[in-house]
Amino acid sequence: MTAATDAYSDARAEIGVTGLATMGRNLARNLARRGNVVAIHNRSTDKAQALLDEFGGEGDFVHGQSVADFVAALRRPRSIIIMVKAGPPTDAVIDGLVEHLEPGDIVIDGGNAHFADTRRRTATLASRGLVFVGAGISGGEEGALDGPSIMVGGSAEAYETIGTRLEGIAAVVDGVPCCAHLGPDGAGHFVKMVHNGIEYADMQLIAEAYDLLRNVAGLAPAEIAEVFRDWDAGELDSFLIEITADVLAHVDAATGRPFVDIVADAAEQKGTGRWTVQTALDLGTPVSGIAEAVFARSLSGHAEARAAVRAVAGTTSGSAIAAPDDVPAFVESVRRALYASKIVSYAQGFDMLRAGSIEFGWDLDMGTIATIWRGGCIIRAAFLDRITAAYAAEPDLVSLLAAADFAGALSAADAAWRSAVTAGIAAGVPTPGFAAALASYDALRRDRLPAALVQGQRDLFGAHTYRRVDRDGSFHVRWAAEGRPEVGVS
Repeated sequence: MTAATDAYSDARAEIGVTGLATMGRNLARNLARRGNVVAIHNRSTDKAQALLDEFGGEGDFVHGQSVADFVAALRRPRSIIIMVKAGPPTDAVIDGLVEHLEPGDIVIDGGNAHFADTRRRTATLASRGLVFVGAGISGGEEGALDGPSIMVGGSAEAYETIGTRLEGIAAVVDGVPCCAHLGPDGAGHFVKMVHNGIEYADMQLIAEAYDLLRNVAGLAPAEIAEVFRDWDAGELDSFLIEITADVLAHVDAATGRPFVDIVADAAEQKGTGRWTVQTALDLGTPVSGIAEAVFARSLSGHAEARAAVRAVAGTTSGSAIAAPDDVPAFVESVRRALYASKIVSYAQGFDMLRAGSIEFGWDLDMGTIATIWRGGCIIRAAFLDRITAAYAAEPDLVSLLAAADFAGALSAADAAWRSAVTAGIAAGVPTPGFAAALASYDALRRDRLPAALVQGQRDLFGAHTYRRVDRDGSFHVRWAAEGRPEVGVS
């Protein structure tokens, strides 16, 4: 490893940002606005120059045109935030940086990295005396500029160096910065991944509520926008509910039609929701709400298959039954179903955080996570105050659904929840998120599940054994033997 070139003999920048697309540019501006001297760098220098031309007056920036100049502009120990596309592009940037860094320097990946990559990079850079930090940053371009939620993984020592600066640019709720050190190596990016999975579920549930209100209750988009604004004033108060009302109220300037009607009904995804589901499978943690949201996006993009099935089976548009006699009552049923389903989806996300913490030895603090999600991030919501309180009262809570507050909320929503799902089924309006959440809730409450039959089948065709309810040990039935005797195998 070689020392950085002395392009700036009076290195004065306190933190650097490389990768100046929208998120990186706004993060650099946020840092500069808060009084930090910020070194900036981009592979194509025109983006850095554009930032300086348009926003240079917002703070003190130092433009490092080459990687060597960029690194040399930073005070030691250097702190550099990378804001580029996850995967090989991030590795390429790291490879370009490390030859100019010195032991003790800190590299912070603020992108949507897979937590396993973050764990690998942490070990690789440690072997060179460098410190790697995986920081999940949520809030979109607006949050990056005005205050995101920042989920930091890495060494506690590194956080002592960079924590104050990161907390200084984060969103603040009730005087508490929405930024925290969550654990070593990949902990921060793991929490961000699960955050994004919950985000997928939340968005799907909101979309299903809209579909029911439009295609069962018969409300127009502008009317539904007002319904969502009313909901945003209550227990569903959240960023996603707020922006949903804005989207539904928007009218397309070119056609005069509701904006939602001119948008192609194929939702895209960048992969973090899929990572969440894949990792949950590895951990053996059921996240059915998140999975249904991921699959719903995938299904929406299968235009050819959708058209082929419609051509043979006909279409469903919500006209299979008459609109409910009491529309306000139905709207309230949908609201309750949305809130109940949201509770289950968040509970599944926190179950996964708990499982990941145990598997990777991170000692994640669920209350802290809920606290820093209250502001800045996409799933910020008043509802998170209740989650924070639940974990404050019982830090080792096995499931949010076992907390008295949430158990009571689900019980109160039960009839309305079932009514909304039933109405969707009768009208041919799919509600996979609502239905999956309800099924999960019902399964958790059953004293006996049909899994007993499944395990019996496994024992018959594969001699996989089974456990009994009346005594310890594993057993197998000799299915082919006369009399089919049972034998203990352990």
